[in-house]
Amino acid sequence: MGVQRVRSYRERLPRATMLGHTGRMTQAEALAILKTGVNVFLTGEPGSGKTHIVNAYVQYLRERGVEAAITASTGIAATHIGGYTIHSWSGVGVKRDISDYDIEMLLSKEKTAKRIIDAKVLIIDEISMLDATILGSVDRVLRTLRRRPLMAEEPFGGLQVVFVGDFFQLPPVQEHGARSRFAFGSDSWREVNPVVCYLSEQHRQEDPELLDILLSMRQGLIGAKHRDHLKSRIGAAPESEVVTRLYTHNANVDRLNDDQLGAIEREEHRYEMQSQGARALVESLKSHCLSPQTLILKSGAKVMLTRNNFDAGYVNGTLGTVVDFDDGGLPIVETRSGRTLLVDTIDWTIQDGNKILAKITQLPLRLAWAITVHKSQGMSLDAAIIDLGDAFEYGQGYVALSRVRSLRGLYLERMSEQALMLHPAVVEKDREFHKRSDLARSKFAALPPERRAEMERNFLRAIGAKEPQDVTPVIEIAAKPGRRAKIREKYPNAGRAWSTEDDEMLKDMFARDVPHKELAAHFGRKPSAIHARLGHHGLVDDYWVNRHKKELSGRQS
Repeated sequence: MGVQRVRSYRERLPRATMLGHTGRMTQAEALAILKTGVNVFLTGEPGSGKTHIVNAYVQYLRERGVEAAITASTGIAATHIGGYTIHSWSGVGVKRDISDYDIEMLLSKEKTAKRIIDAKVLIIDEISMLDATILGSVDRVLRTLRRRPLMAEEPFGGLQVVFVGDFFQLPPVQEHGARSRFAFGSDSWREVNPVVCYLSEQHRQEDPELLDILLSMRQGLIGAKHRDHLKSRIGAAPESEVVTRLYTHNANVDRLNDDQLGAIEREEHRYEMQSQGARALVESLKSHCLSPQTLILKSGAKVMLTRNNFDAGYVNGTLGTVVDFDDGGLPIVETRSGRTLLVDTIDWTIQDGNKILAKITQLPLRLAWAITVHKSQGMSLDAAIIDLGDAFEYGQGYVALSRVRSLRGLYLERMSEQALMLHPAVVEKDREFHKRSDLARSKFAALPPERRAEMERNFLRAIGAKEPQDVTPVIEIAAKPGRRAKIREKYPNAGRAWSTEDDEMLKDMFARDVPHKELAAHFGRKPSAIHARLGHHGLVDDYWVNRHKKELSGRQS
């Protein structure tokens, strides 16, 4: 009955078709559209806030008793978001095409079948790297396992499907010589017909010239002016020590890291990855883990954290230097923002429910004088030395250039014409995505508030959601209405309670060394409020937090 409800009200929603540009979609608008239960393709430039919206939506559902199935197209991306690969979650595994026999076998795997049948919302991150054939196999599995007697099949079994990603970034990997196709070229994509939410806000790049270059690349309009800007950065001398170098090939990365480590004449500390479980699963974990099987460190080594740990104050991509080792041999890392971290080992696992099928254990570190462009996806860097002379894949140059926040932080060693090329099919499709997003924005903006609220209620009822419990009340600032309104003209969220998703985003952005000024602008709060919240999380010293601790200590004594 729930699936039929979802279908019945979806059919009354506007279909996403071609239309001229009408405006730009904000994060708030995209989140509002997601809450109505329609299928969505959430896209936008790097740094536009896609991950922030996904986290906000997942939290929104979680507060109502619904756990979204969070998946990604690659093991690395799945590690970043703390979810499954879509191959593992759906039971497709390493197969591209799935047979009737394969689906019959999936029905006999009770936990996998139950996971699929019980799902309400499916999120697939890094959709650009998922091949169309594999997406079709996932669709077929879900249609079959979730089909109810006497009812017609529905795309993806009637789930709300949320595709997340940017097709201008790295394309699907060709496997065993098979020609890969973008996910948007599949029949499954056309049938699910996602509403396109093309985010336009920018939270990474702060340089108009760099933004112009990246936008022109997306539009296929790179000209002499843009090439001249980039050529001016070839051979530019770094203004200060630049930690990160990006290369397109693993061999260059390994050679530079080994050479730099070998030049340090200090004691060597070696860490071997530990593993347990089925060999094939262990090998899969190892191949997708950013930390190496054998990690060699010395004091003075440049390193990068390879996992998210918001509580400890770092994320995947946080850069630092090993400054010492504790008595147990664990490395002490000083991040570029000056924070000191004692880094302990963590586990990467493959689980079926609560049962751990395979596990590897290693320090969440890798040498970071250099990394590959592929592994840099999702990172934000103040500065980087980049070699694009051997770019061999569409999107490599775009991914590399979009890692830095400004042209001033870009130091090019070489650059080929191939590095500036994006896939022509994506350039053409992107124009359609823009128009479809504009249409969705205008259609949803025209809906009366009561109609939107009704759509949200219908969807929540269809997926069995509950009323949120223990909702944190909004605490307004103690000020006269006139003064409050005036403050919020500049800081729209002044005095309002922090949501869980905003707290996680604050920790993430702080770990990436985003300046306080940018944090204040992003969250719509005073810089002093940002500092106080960071103090609340123990990420900076804060007068009021310290005072509160002293008062508690005094009472206890």
